[in-house]
Amino acid sequence: MTPDALFALLDYHYWARDRLLDAVERITPEQFREDLANSFPSIRDTLVHLVSAEWAWCQRWQGESPRQPLGLTGLGTLEDIRTRWMREERRVRRFVGGLGPDGINGVFRYTLLDGAAGSSVYWQSVQHVVNHASYHRGQVVTMLRQLGAKAPESQDLAAFHRR
Repeated sequence: MTPDALFALLDYHYWARDRLLDAVERITPEQFREDLANSFPSIRDTLVHLVSAEWAWCQRWQGESPRQPLGLTGLGTLEDIRTRWMREERRVRRFVGGLGPDGINGVFRYTLLDGAAGSSVYWQSVQHVVNHASYHRGQVVTMLRQLGAKAPESQDLAAFHRR
């Protein structure tokens, strides 16, 4: 993995995020919070999980191991989530940019939310963040369709590269 390839993956990740959030913007606040019996009950809860996971990984990269995810406090609206996620994007990009070609291959240790010890290679954990988000973005697309809302434009990696 190279820093350029890792940044291209992050560019894709945030491009897809923005497409998803733009689609979610078109639903009502009630639909945003409606329990649709998914991995996380609502679109809001799924998006909060995504922001929280990205925050937790960035904390770990910086030597901190959060003991609990971000809560819903301060993340009640789509605009709250978008603002927080963009803040996390800046942190992630700054951190990954500071690693350099050798640093991305480094191993870091951390504690998972359940207290278990973990260790990962930086570039692999960045890939995980992107892959994890892809999984949950797909769930949000399904929830949007359940609500009868318009799905976002394609979030495929191939569509990103073709743009």
